Amino acid sequence: MSKGVAITGMGIISAIGNNVAENFQSLVEARKGISRISKIDTIHKDDIMVGEIAYSNLELEELLGLTPENNYSRTGLIGAIAAKEAIKNAGIKDINKYLTGIVSATSVGGMDMTEQHYYEYLESDTNRRYIASHHAGDSTQKIAEQLGIDKGLVTTISTACSSGANAIMLGARLIKSGQLDRVIVGGSDCMSKFTINGFKTLMILSDTYNTPFDENRKGLNLGEAAAFLVLESDTVIKAENKTVLGYVKGYGNANDAFHQTASSDHGDGATLAMEKALKIADFSAKDIDYINAHGTATGNNDLSEGRAIIRVFGEENIPEFSSTKAYTGHTLAAAGAIEAVYSILALQNNVIFPNLNFKTQMKEFNITPQLKLKEKTLKTVMSNSFGFGGNCSTVIFSKEQ
Repeated sequence: MSKGVAITGMGIISAIGNNVAENFQSLVEARKGISRISKIDTIHKDDIMVGEIAYSNLELEELLGLTPENNYSRTGLIGAIAAKEAIKNAGIKDINKYLTGIVSATSVGGMDMTEQHYYEYLESDTNRRYIASHHAGDSTQKIAEQLGIDKGLVTTISTACSSGANAIMLGARLIKSGQLDRVIVGGSDCMSKFTINGFKTLMILSDTYNTPFDENRKGLNLGEAAAFLVLESDTVIKAENKTVLGYVKGYGNANDAFHQTASSDHGDGATLAMEKALKIADFSAKDIDYINAHGTATGNNDLSEGRAIIRVFGEENIPEFSSTKAYTGHTLAAAGAIEAVYSILALQNNVIFPNLNFKTQMKEFNITPQLKLKEKTLKTVMSNSFGFGGNCSTVIFSKEQ
């Protein structure tokens, strides 16, 4: 049975860059990707700010070499771009040389295209092809096809905003149990009217730049993004003499069952998730060097997560923490994967990314996020992802097995 879960490749596309290198440059330069809506015709386009990917669908189709009659959703397009970068980064020439699977997360699925052509379905056959790409599993299948995966497991996870983290968790468990030698894990979510309208109804969208952990936070900025990691077993690492970027060391998932769209005021689910991740990693709280917080800049989340961090680490021993959602917006099901890439980049480069837009300390506690880019020798990074329905997940990454 394999014990190590090595990360050998990464790929990402987001509002702050079309690949890993561009994302890292934006992170260290504190360059935000938040703007007014430009790619969706919505009545809310002047009311909120979002994190949009620069490429149009047509440009993404051209990058993938697709014919005009394809039925890819934007979720599938950006997911394929990120996953292909991860495979290239891992130096994989033959995807099926080892038993390989893919676990991809999404919440939007293909609804961006079905909602766009909703009123035309009964009038024309042209756009009915998008009905088949509406469901969440379609984007996963298309990414698998783009990568050439024809063996192993192809599956989708949709647990709201913890989905990407749960995809990583499932991939790690599949390798640890010896069921797969290699797993491509991550998530993809595009912008859609349905998502915008839903979050607008909840009254948690900001009309300006989001401000994680700030007393005067007004809400989140939605974002679209995709990111994937290549996880490989000890067997593959040894046989191929692979370069390892980092390891998935621990993980935990818990559900506080508190509310459909809110976390427990005291961070019960978040506390359990972090404690479980530490236990699986065989770490104590003092072993964590940096926390990439979920930090959505909503009133409920930041209070709940802050209290949970204090419960786990103690107010006097909290490691530096920051939210990177002020850069990208909240990328929903992709968030855990996006921030996994950022966590590995932090480990590789020994830097802590700043929590942008912060001005005023929250009154409920005295802990403050890291506000400037900081160089620090890092061995471990904890990444939190908390979703609607109380689904809370934590993943711990390390430099050493």
